[in-house]
Amino acid sequence: MAAIVTVLIGGPRTAYAAERAAGTEERPCPVAVPTGTTCGYLLVPERRDVPGSRTIRVGYAVHRSTSPQRRPDPVAYSSGGPGSPSLRLVGFLTQMFPDRDVVVIEQRGSRYSEPSLACPEVVGGLVETLKTPKATADEIDPIAKGALACQSRYQAEGIDLRGYRTEEIASDVADLRAALGYEQWNLMGVSYSTRSMAEAAARDPRGTRALVLDSFLPAQVNWYDAAAADLRATLAKLGAAGRFDEMLARYNAAPAAYQTTDPLTRKRIDVRLTGDDIATILGEAMRETEFLPLVPALVDALADGRKELLGPVVDAAGDALTSHDWGLYYAVQCQDEAPFNTFAAAAGPRLFTGVADAAVCTAWHLPRSSDEPGAVEAPTLVLGGQYDPTTPPESARAAANDIPSARFAEFAGVGHGVFLASECGRRTISGFLDAPASGSATAAGSAGAVCDPGAGASAPVRPGDLHLTAAPYRISQSPALIAPLAVFVLVAAAQLVAGLVALVRRRGGGAVRALAGLTGLAFAGLTALSVTGVPNDIVFAIGLPPAIAWYGLLVAASTVLSITAAFRLRAASADIVPVMTGLVFVTWMYGWALA
Repeated sequence: MAAIVTVLIGGPRTAYAAERAAGTEERPCPVAVPTGTTCGYLLVPERRDVPGSRTIRVGYAVHRSTSPQRRPDPVAYSSGGPGSPSLRLVGFLTQMFPDRDVVVIEQRGSRYSEPSLACPEVVGGLVETLKTPKATADEIDPIAKGALACQSRYQAEGIDLRGYRTEEIASDVADLRAALGYEQWNLMGVSYSTRSMAEAAARDPRGTRALVLDSFLPAQVNWYDAAAADLRATLAKLGAAGRFDEMLARYNAAPAAYQTTDPLTRKRIDVRLTGDDIATILGEAMRETEFLPLVPALVDALADGRKELLGPVVDAAGDALTSHDWGLYYAVQCQDEAPFNTFAAAAGPRLFTGVADAAVCTAWHLPRSSDEPGAVEAPTLVLGGQYDPTTPPESARAAANDIPSARFAEFAGVGHGVFLASECGRRTISGFLDAPASGSATAAGSAGAVCDPGAGASAPVRPGDLHLTAAPYRISQSPALIAPLAVFVLVAAAQLVAGLVALVRRRGGGAVRALAGLTGLAFAGLTALSVTGVPNDIVFAIGLPPAIAWYGLLVAASTVLSITAAFRLRAASADIVPVMTGLVFVTWMYGWALA
């Protein structure tokens, strides 16, 4: 048996009521799932420390493997947040673990559990603060008002927020294993759920075969107090820290105006973002691995005043505000995380996540949880992403070094959530679960490594690597904006055909028209090759390959040839069409698309 180790995790440890065996009930799956998946509710007390506490329902799904090599120990997974839905990943996880049953567990209070602790009132309050140029820290009243409205609604529904914390979530996991009849299983958590899964392993040592902690959030880290420094450190790794400070100062002095979609009403609204607001939105976007290569070029452009390039990130931030069940998020954070932080004003940036969370927790007055540690016996794999600004690999590595049975691997070029972004990360997890006690499936530094976590990172996009423009994103939102390009290509094709016909029939001007059409189509072909050759489509959020600006010279040449053909003696009146099309397209291309 692996040595018993101590992992500090948030949440008190009250006596586990083993005599209150949890029951289950089946239900239709609320999301699309693979064939062979069943869904249900785990029936548990809202508060295990209160006799006679009401029963609540915790959502879960089970996919039974049909592989001939099916292993007896399933993988049990829960998403982070707190408050992120888990069931949507059933299909992804079954592909990752084809030879094991997969159990996906919702957190109590999530959207696929009952009750579901959504809190749109707080989201609405936060959106209100972003509509003015003031710093969020100076106008927290809408957030606090929304929090109190949520709390009053929960009280009217008989919901006791003290039952929604890490300790209870972890006990739900342990209860579900027993209810499903598995002798042992492997626990896997990401971000926040690394805490709840580590605590579940501590509460159920005989039932836990192995533990995977992806983007580990150690409880000894004061997350809010460290957030600004962690973001800055990640930007320094990307070589963007200096320009980031310039960007921060520029927009704190003169907030940037954007139009985006209200995540609640879906109406277009105007927001005014300070440098601190932009830093917060960038930090959230940097959790996504595919976005990370753009950061150096984007920060550099923002520091130069190219605020329009942040449009895609602002729009995505609005959608992210509906990705969590915020009542559950705040119930956990206000009991298990916020009380252990000072929320002292940092040198910068002042992230509005910390400001908003402090405002909600002050309004709710929930009791602070105990930080008593839980002892984990299972072999443990800890994974971190090189550029993760939320749960940096440095803190995860330090925590793993304090766990004798733990192994740590850092994955190059990856942000938050290694298993979602890295094929090597997924292979490393699978290899570890095949033999968790042997040490042979470590990702780095051993002869038994299944892959190299330091390989395969996308190169950061530096200033000058792209022709920066917001046009591709705007076109993706309004495809009609690409009409000038489409018309130009069609006219060039028609011009080439007309010129070839004129040459065959030995009419005047055929060669010039054919050459004009061919030159226009050459532009279209080279542009298409340039665009399709981009390995990561996300670059189109902020720019285009620089070569396209040079290919535009072919458009100019085609237009000059068209003018020559149109103004020759006895030219057809239709020859003026390519001239007008070319002039309009040149203006569109250099005056808007590449501006």
